[in-house]
Amino acid sequence: MKVVVLGGCGAVGSISVKALAAQDLFSEVRIGDFNIEKAKTLASQLGPKVTAVKVNAEDPKSIKDAIKGFDVVLNCVGPFYKTGAIVQKAVIESKINFVDISDDVDVTSTQLDMDKDAKAAGVTCLIGMGSSPGATNLLAKLAAETLLDETDSIDIFHTHGGEPIEGPGVIGHRFHCMTIDVPMFLDGKLKYVKYFEPDGIALRQEFEFPLIGKTLLYPYPHPEQVTIPKYIKTKQVTNKGSVLPAEYYNMTRDLCHLGFSSREPVNVNGQDVIPYDFAVAYIIRERDRILKELKFGSQRGCCSVVAKGKKAGKYQEYRFHMASRSQALGEGTGIPAAMGVILMAQGKVKGPGVFPPEGCVNPNDFISLISKVMSLDKKKDDDSFSGVIVESVDEAGNITKLDI
Repeated sequence: MKVVVLGGCGAVGSISVKALAAQDLFSEVRIGDFNIEKAKTLASQLGPKVTAVKVNAEDPKSIKDAIKGFDVVLNCVGPFYKTGAIVQKAVIESKINFVDISDDVDVTSTQLDMDKDAKAAGVTCLIGMGSSPGATNLLAKLAAETLLDETDSIDIFHTHGGEPIEGPGVIGHRFHCMTIDVPMFLDGKLKYVKYFEPDGIALRQEFEFPLIGKTLLYPYPHPEQVTIPKYIKTKQVTNKGSVLPAEYYNMTRDLCHLGFSSREPVNVNGQDVIPYDFAVAYIIRERDRILKELKFGSQRGCCSVVAKGKKAGKYQEYRFHMASRSQALGEGTGIPAAMGVILMAQGKVKGPGVFPPEGCVNPNDFISLISKVMSLDKKKDDDSFSGVIVESVDEAGNITKLDI
C-alpha cells in the first residue's frame, strides 16, 4: 500500500508523514510539496520508504503526475478554498482514494457535489478528517449513536497556540474565517452569521477547557455545522474557537476589523502599500514579542465536543476534550488525518462517494487506532499530557470522568 501526502512538509502534513511512515501497512510514503528541497530533506530523515516529489496543488497535471501509481492521497495543502476542489477532482479522475483535512466551509458543498463522479470512478473521498472537522464529527456521532437516546445539541469548542512558527498562510486563513459568513445550525435550521455584526457577536462565549482554563471563543466557519445535521438528528450544531494567547488573537481580530485584510493597495507617500501584506508581516513579528513577554511556554491546545440530550427520558450531557499541554495544531490535525488514511487503507471507510467523517467512518474504529498511532500520557496532572478526557454530566449537574 502506497500513500502520497500533498503538503507533506507543512506543520500538519509533516506530522501525518511521520505517523504514516511508522506504520508497516505502507510500503511507500511520498511527500508531495512545492518546496522540493525541504521535502527531500524530510524524506532523508525518515528512511528509505519515504520519497519526495515536487507538486503544484493548483495544477491538475502536476497533481496527477505526483500521485500516479499510489493507492491513497492525503491533501494537507491549504488554503482549501483555493486547493480543495482542484486536488480532489484530480484525484478522482486518477481513480485513487482520497482524504483531506479541509476546514474551509466555503468549499465543502463543491467537494460534496463530486459524489457522483467519485461513485462513477469507484473511489472514496473522506473530507475534513483533521481535528475540527474530523475527530469532532466522530465524537459527536459516538455520543448520538451509542450514548444518547435523543440528541438536542452538539457544540464544538477549540483553541490552540504557541506553535513554533505561524506562516502567512495561517494568518490569511484566520482573516478568511473572520470575513466570510459563518454557518450555525440553530433551532433546527442552517443560518449564517457575520463575525463582526450583532448576530455573530451574540454567539461569542467563554468556555472552560481542561488544562487551559476559561477562554473567550468566537463563531468559526467550519464544515461540522453543515454536515453533521445531515447525519445526526439534532436541533443545534455550533462551532466556536480562538487562538492562544488572547492578546495575540485580539490583535489579529482588531486588524481585520479595521480593514487590514484588504488586498486593495493604498498609496502612502507615492508608494502603493497592500494592507493585507503589511498586516500579515506585522502580526508575525508581534506574535514573537507577545509570546516572549507573556512567557507563554510550549505549544498547547484543546478541542472539545459537548453533546446534550436525553438518556432513558432524563437529561444527559457528554463532554469530550482532546487536550494537550505539549501539542497543538500540527499534531491535533495531522494525527487524525493519518488515522483516516490508515482506516481507508484497511478498507474500513464506507464508499464509494464523497463523505464527511460522520458519513463514512465508524467512531469505534477511529478510537481503537489512537493508541496504535500515538503514545498518550495518561497522567492527567502531567504538563505533557496529551489525550482524550471524557466527562458525563447528569441532570443534577454531577460530573463523572469516563474512560474511552
